[in-house]
Amino acid sequence: MDTADLSRAVWLSKYCLRQDGEAAEGHIGETWRRVAHAAASAEERPEEWAHRFESLFTDFRFLPGGRILAGAGSAKRVTLFNCFVAGRLEDTLDGILQGLTETALTMQQGGGVGIDFTPLRPSGTAAIRTGSSASGPVSFMLLWDTLCGTLLSTSSRRGAMMGTLACDHPDIEAFINAKAATGALSNFNLSVLVSDRFMNAVASDAEWPLTFPSRLQRDHGVSSDAAVTVRTLPARKLWRQIATAAHDSAEPGVLFIDTINRNNNLRYCETISATNPCGEIPLPPYGACDLGSINLAALVHRPFGPDSFLDMERLANTARLAVRFLDDIIDLSRFPLRQQARQAQDTRRIGLGITGLADALAMLGIRYSAPRGRELAATVVRTIRDAAYETSVGLAAEKGAFPRLDTARYLESPFVGRLPEHIKSGIATNGIRNSHLLSIAPAGTISLLAGNVSSGIEPIYALEATRAIRDKNGALEEHAVRDFAYAMWREQDGAAATPPPFFETAAALPAEAHLSMQSSLQPYVDNAISKTINMPDTASVDDVADLYTAAHAAGIKGCTVYRPGASVGRVICTRADTHCCNVDREAD
Repeated sequence: MDTADLSRAVWLSKYCLRQDGEAAEGHIGETWRRVAHAAASAEERPEEWAHRFESLFTDFRFLPGGRILAGAGSAKRVTLFNCFVAGRLEDTLDGILQGLTETALTMQQGGGVGIDFTPLRPSGTAAIRTGSSASGPVSFMLLWDTLCGTLLSTSSRRGAMMGTLACDHPDIEAFINAKAATGALSNFNLSVLVSDRFMNAVASDAEWPLTFPSRLQRDHGVSSDAAVTVRTLPARKLWRQIATAAHDSAEPGVLFIDTINRNNNLRYCETISATNPCGEIPLPPYGACDLGSINLAALVHRPFGPDSFLDMERLANTARLAVRFLDDIIDLSRFPLRQQARQAQDTRRIGLGITGLADALAMLGIRYSAPRGRELAATVVRTIRDAAYETSVGLAAEKGAFPRLDTARYLESPFVGRLPEHIKSGIATNGIRNSHLLSIAPAGTISLLAGNVSSGIEPIYALEATRAIRDKNGALEEHAVRDFAYAMWREQDGAAATPPPFFETAAALPAEAHLSMQSSLQPYVDNAISKTINMPDTASVDDVADLYTAAHAAGIKGCTVYRPGASVGRVICTRADTHCCNVDREAD
């Protein structure tokens, strides 16, 4: 079992620069150099910053998002942004086709896209101009799904889309069950936009009106049209339908859209109704975000020893340099659409996050599920938050604040209000370069690149597993892999030793441990967190509903569950599995 072979395969298939189909880089160090010099070209002293950026990548300490690794310095007409949200769909055939075209152009350059289908009229509604009946949002989602599969059928990077629909749209039940059939909408992740009003209706066992236009849209100022109530149903019945679908097929997830908008640093000038495909970046229409993750496993000194520790000073310094790097990427990147370029440059959103959390905890001898594990994780993310915001304030003084900054109103946002006083004072004096700075992505593929460290804030998936990745021609290859920290421990303690209890795996943990970790970190993340909450195959529909309810109460922005019995494809399989992967959806 050689994880190094898998890491090299990932690099060759996804990130190595190619010319005429052949590798143009001999080793990953050349990729780091290319990316560092490309980012530094946005600086006044490019050679100095190229050297400093390249040092970021030493020992995989910082992992830029996949689009950056693949495209920076390549001279290809591609975007360096992983994440986009489509423009608001117009409820006309011309508007729908325009949205489809814009999605095609975005995906052609490698961007994943989130699309809110709430503006489309429900099925059966009369079309005044033609006299025909509308087919509804789910029918049009099939066009997007086919487009995605057609565009990327021969690519080593699978397409990814997020489809959202408001909880009070008349077609919400069809949306909830849209993936019940095997293979349906296979290029989509689905999430219901869940409002506080709906959660209150569930709690009080009230009737729930399904209206068009959606009341949720009107509450957020997206639509001023008078709403017509198409029908009503008990809120708890709809809530159970959501939970049942998630129980059976791991979808839809839920996005607590009022929580998202209430805590948005730019709530004074934008409304959000969708996220990127994996949910870690809530974005307004045409919004975009570039990503990068700090590898915590690379910051642990003397792993598994009695004096092991995580280097917090180096963590903060890494965050500071990574913020500057990601800010430069905004100026370097191409954009498929002018509207996306304008949004990115007006707000300068970035998404700095972490990966390797579970491995780092194991290397420190700390259980993922223990209070000490959550406390350390929260300290880590708070440290990154403060270093990132301090750096962005400094960049504003040096290079200018983001154009849409209204300092007084920005300082009134709940997240900014929780920042240390010296940072808020700096914003008041100098402004801030980036509207948002933090996001925790799945970081799945770049974590494989770094030696199969645990991805994002997920627990270790399995100590040993089989992983399928797509080669440069799009074909699946299976690799036997070992978790990074577990492999290191075996080298130190021998193959015959029994793994210590701090090697906790995702399936062995109670769902509450997953939720507790996510809720511990959300207060320090201004964007959002992508996290799958594993539940046992014995979990009931009520268990799923209760978990989603607890997530809302905890202030989490979005929630997704996975149960082993759910009818979904997976990217990772343990040795005990009888079948292997049939999906390789890129999250980074």
